[in-house]
Amino acid sequence: MNEYYYYGLAAMMYVTTCWAFAVVRWFHTCQEPKERHAYIWPDRKMQVLVYLMGTLLLPYVFNPTNEAAWTLMKSYFPATYYFYCGLLLLCYAGTVKQWSRWKPVSWAAACIVIATMLVPILNAWMPFEFLNAQGLQFWHYVITAESLLMMGYCCMAMWQVRGWIRESRDANYSNPDDFPVRYASTVLLFPIILTPLVWPAYILDSRQIMAILHILLAVFNIGLLLTVMPAWRRRFMLAATAEDDNDPEDAARQKALVEKHIEQTALEIRAYVEEQCAYLDPHLKVDDVVEHCQLGRTYVSLTFQRRFGSFASYVNGLRLAHYEQYATDHPDETKESAAIASGFSNYMGCYRAKQKHKCG
Repeated sequence: MNEYYYYGLAAMMYVTTCWAFAVVRWFHTCQEPKERHAYIWPDRKMQVLVYLMGTLLLPYVFNPTNEAAWTLMKSYFPATYYFYCGLLLLCYAGTVKQWSRWKPVSWAAACIVIATMLVPILNAWMPFEFLNAQGLQFWHYVITAESLLMMGYCCMAMWQVRGWIRESRDANYSNPDDFPVRYASTVLLFPIILTPLVWPAYILDSRQIMAILHILLAVFNIGLLLTVMPAWRRRFMLAATAEDDNDPEDAARQKALVEKHIEQTALEIRAYVEEQCAYLDPHLKVDDVVEHCQLGRTYVSLTFQRRFGSFASYVNGLRLAHYEQYATDHPDETKESAAIASGFSNYMGCYRAKQKHKCG
C-alpha cells in the first residue's frame, strides 16, 4: 500500500505543475510586446485549457488503488498526449504559418479525443463503475486505435513544423521573431522523448512507469513555462525601439545608411548569383553567398528580405527562367535532365518551385 502513496504523489506533482502552468500563463503576459506584435506564442487561452485538462486525473491522485481511476490514468496519456503536442505545435507555428488552415483538422481530432475519453472519465468520476471486464477490454481497443490516430495527427504537425524550420533556414530571416527556429526545434522533440514511457505504461499496465512519466512531465512543465514566459525576453528589444522612437533624426540617418548598404549588397549578390550563374549549383546556400561576396551576414539576410523576397524564391526564380530557356533550346532533352541542368535536384523540385512561384 505504501507504494501506491508514491504513485499518487507523483501524479499530484504532475497535476500541480499543470495548474501552475495554467495560472501563470493566464495572468502573466506582457502587454507591450503584444501590442507591437513582437512576441508570438501559442494561443494563451488554448494553452491554459490544455493544461487544465490534467484536473481530470484527480480520481487517481486521491485513490491510486481504484481500478477505474487507474484505467483513466493509463488511457489518458496515449489518448491525449499526442493530440496536445500536435495541437500546440500547429497553433504555435500556425500563428506565423496560417493556423486557420489547420483548425478544421484540429477540431476533428479534438472531437475524436473527447468521444474516446468520455467513457473512462465518467467511469472514474461517477460514484459507481459502469464498465465491466468486457467493456474495459473493448474500450482498450478503442483507445489504442484512437491513440494511433492521434500519433498520425502529431506526426503531421511535426512534419509541417519541420518543413517550416527548414524553410525559415533557407529563407534566412534576419529577424528571429519571424519564425523562432530554436524554440520550434526544441518542442518538436517532446512527442519523441516521452514515447518510450507513454506506451509501456499503457501496454504493460505499469504504475511504476507511469510514476516516472509523471515526474518527467512535471519537470518539462516547469521548463516549458520558463521558456514561454515573456517578461524578460523582449525587454531590451523594446527599450532599444523606444530609444529609436525618441530620436527621429538619428533613426532617419540610420535608415538611410542601412538602405545604402542594402543596395550595395544587392549588387554584389546579383553579380555572384546571376552573372556567375551560382544559382545552377543545386546545393547553393546563403552561407555560400556570404562567403563568396565577403559580406556581412546581417546585411545579406536583410537584402534578400528587402530586395528579393527570400533567398529560396530568388534563386528558384532564376532556375525556373533558366529551365524554360533550356527546354526551348534543347527540345530533345527530358524534363528531368532540363531541371538538373537548371540547378534543381530533380524535376519534382522544379515542379514544386513552379507551383509555389505561381501561388506567390
